[in-house]
Amino acid sequence: MDSLPISLPASPTTPPKQPIPFLAALIPVAAGVVLWLVTGSVYSLCFAALGPLMIGASLIEGRRSRRKATVRAETVWEDGWRRAEEELAERQADERTRRRHREPDVAAAVLTPPLRTSTALDPSTTIVVGAGERPSTLRASGDDGERAREFRGRCAVIDRVPVAVPIGAGLAVRGGRVRAAAMVRALVVQLCLRFGTTQLAVVGDAVAEVGLAPLPQATSARRGAFRLGIAGVDDERPDADAVLWVLAPDQPVPEGVAAVVDLDSSGRASLRTPDGVTDVAPEYLSVEQAAMIGISITVDDAPEEEIPRAVAFADLEQSRAPHGLPAAIGRGRGAGVVVDIVEDGPHAVVTGTTGSGKSELLVTWVTAIAARHGPEEVVFVLADFKGGTAFDSLRALPQVAAVITDLDGRGAVRGVTSLTAELRRREGVLARAGARDIRHVQMPRLVIVIDEFAALLQEHPELAAVFTDIAARGRALGMHLVLGTQRATGVIRDALAANCPLRVSLRVGEAADSRAVIGTDDAARITGGPDARGLGFARRPSDDKPVPLRVALTTSDDVARIGDSWRTAAPSVSPWLPALPAMVPLTEIEAEVPAGAMVLGRADVPALQDQPLEVLRPGAERGVAVIGQSGSGRTSVLRALARQQAEAIWVPADPEGAWDTVAGLVERPSARPALILCDDIDALLGALPSEYAVAFLQMWERLLRGDAGTSVALSASRWGGPATRILELLPRRALLQLPSRADHVAAGGDASTFERDRPPGRALIDGREVQLVWTPEQPPRATSRRRMVRSTRSWAPSRPLTAIITAGAAAVVKTLQLCFPDSRVTRAEDALSLSERGEEGPPWILVGEADVWQRQRMLWQRAREQGEILVRAENAPELRHLVGVRDLPPYALVHAGRVWSVVGAERPRRFVVDALVP
Repeated sequence: MDSLPISLPASPTTPPKQPIPFLAALIPVAAGVVLWLVTGSVYSLCFAALGPLMIGASLIEGRRSRRKATVRAETVWEDGWRRAEEELAERQADERTRRRHREPDVAAAVLTPPLRTSTALDPSTTIVVGAGERPSTLRASGDDGERAREFRGRCAVIDRVPVAVPIGAGLAVRGGRVRAAAMVRALVVQLCLRFGTTQLAVVGDAVAEVGLAPLPQATSARRGAFRLGIAGVDDERPDADAVLWVLAPDQPVPEGVAAVVDLDSSGRASLRTPDGVTDVAPEYLSVEQAAMIGISITVDDAPEEEIPRAVAFADLEQSRAPHGLPAAIGRGRGAGVVVDIVEDGPHAVVTGTTGSGKSELLVTWVTAIAARHGPEEVVFVLADFKGGTAFDSLRALPQVAAVITDLDGRGAVRGVTSLTAELRRREGVLARAGARDIRHVQMPRLVIVIDEFAALLQEHPELAAVFTDIAARGRALGMHLVLGTQRATGVIRDALAANCPLRVSLRVGEAADSRAVIGTDDAARITGGPDARGLGFARRPSDDKPVPLRVALTTSDDVARIGDSWRTAAPSVSPWLPALPAMVPLTEIEAEVPAGAMVLGRADVPALQDQPLEVLRPGAERGVAVIGQSGSGRTSVLRALARQQAEAIWVPADPEGAWDTVAGLVERPSARPALILCDDIDALLGALPSEYAVAFLQMWERLLRGDAGTSVALSASRWGGPATRILELLPRRALLQLPSRADHVAAGGDASTFERDRPPGRALIDGREVQLVWTPEQPPRATSRRRMVRSTRSWAPSRPLTAIITAGAAAVVKTLQLCFPDSRVTRAEDALSLSERGEEGPPWILVGEADVWQRQRMLWQRAREQGEILVRAENAPELRHLVGVRDLPPYALVHAGRVWSVVGAERPRRFVVDALVP
């Protein structure tokens, strides 16, 4: 990106002349004349002389101010030019430094050895033929004067910078024999410092003649390297990719040469190309200087130039160690690169950008360890958080105990959390054996390999403490981490990195990431492209500098072959318990239930590596609230509790039965069992009228706040509404599947534990996952309306006189006459005085509406004192207004033949008149 232009100062301008103050000068003249005319004093005319004096003083002051402003403007202008010149010199110096760094000549390459990248040398590679003037990217903006135009011209050109030409175009050096050979030596040595023996080969009959034979590129070049030919005056064109010609002065240039350097006797030179002629200052090297530099190249030749382009896993020789886990993961300079997670670790960090081959490295590392160490020596836990397929091929290895992926977030958290329990388990094994290190006990090492560690922490940041704990205590316990991530900066915290001395870095995007892992910028200098995949650096604690390597590629056949070699070995055991089953039948765990307790389900506590039973102790605990939507399993757990407690009372689902049951339990504390069950308490409250719902809640509150010897299990479809008053009185909650995260949080759950697809029967109790117990349903019972009607006792006349309050008395009379033929059924207004008709004989059933009974006061009073009063449920207000009952009667369904019976001062009782059932 071009830098900002240099700002040039504007040319100074001459200040304008100040106008002569004639008007101001005329005032004192006029005043003096007026005073003289008035006073007659000649001295008044002296005042008139001030006008000319003021004009003169004003002219002198204006000339002085203009001179000072001009001097000030010129000073500012010169200061601006001085700053512009300084900025130009500074920017040109920076540009020279950048150009020399980008295109180093021999001197720059000797002082600062250029980086050896994997970029191949080709015909487009440039070679620096000297220093000279080249176009510059500097620009200037501002003034457009002559000085500014001259300054812009100097900005557009920069001197003493490298002048380079493409090597593939062919280059000829013409001049005296000694001088031309010295320049050719400088050109070739320049390339040898930039490219190693795997990239550059110097060939030709004139190599020894020019004095280049000691260079390693002339003696130890590798096959496939770019061939640079050196040809003399009488030589034929060598078989090379590019040729550097050494010619005598004025000798014709061979065909195909597009750049010619002509040397003069003073040491200057001119470069002639199709673009024109440029004067350059060439470099020269003596034979002795070239030989000395050749020796340094041999010693400091970059090893990555000798790294193979591809390495197969089958070509590596794997070894084993009595206490370590050595693994040959790739090949470096002529030999395999072996890392040992035990001896070089105990933990490792692997970095690399997308496409650098990080997953292939982790697969190769696991396969290499498994090649020589069986399940009794090493167990792997593999975590893939970049799609879930990186470790699929490794599942065939018996050493692999578990593979967790980001596709199963709940399983991943459970598995990683279980590693804390594995730490404690291993500590217990060492403590019982009286050992301080895993080497003294028979226990396999556990290697935890994570691909995309940053993604794991991003999804589950709470797990960072688990890995920090493993890193701190894992060495003696035989637990090792191999953490793969795209970048280490900001991901691998200091507390974790301090325990990961084994580092491997493939290509990374930032130099800071490379330095954080291997201590140098080498991994950031690896260029992209197919050849860069699998190319990286390993740094073990014993390495003085990073070791370059090419990671071996492991195929599925390699993994299958190693898996077959261990087919007789027992497969490794997972370091954590299996996940909770989808169903926990009551019959399978009844034997494990403690005496005096009822099982709710099986809990999962991965941090303790335990799956205990979740129990409820009836009589000792107040109870549990089960919250879950339809189909989540809330009824199943209540059914299982009822099966375990023979004396349990299940509150009926119909409102009348529920009212009677709860009212009876409240009124008779001695009849309360050890366990009371109620399903869908919120639906039951919704089915009751508002006044009954309030009373029903009050009865439940009395029940829950009363005798502590009774436990209660309530279920509801959601947390909210009136039912919350009684659900909050239960100390324990079982949260099943709920429709939304808001419902889950409202019920007391944490937002992070909400799962939209939570399986049926899977609940959260006290922060633990619990699979609730299940028992099959009993044979279905009839649920018809007739069955519901029979849940309330039928009414029959039991007294000589019965008064019925109902609407539509005439129709009711006809119905009752058919139903009770042995009784005298008539309307209240049609009945004669009972004294006239006589009280002996069949019982009387008098039917009337409320206003009729208000008119028949004598008859009503007699029925109220000596007979029975029936009030239909549809006429509930008359129970208070006409009968005088102030308390809320038992709940009764309307339009279902229900009546309330009142005899004397007794409380109302509910009956069903079968004849009035629709």
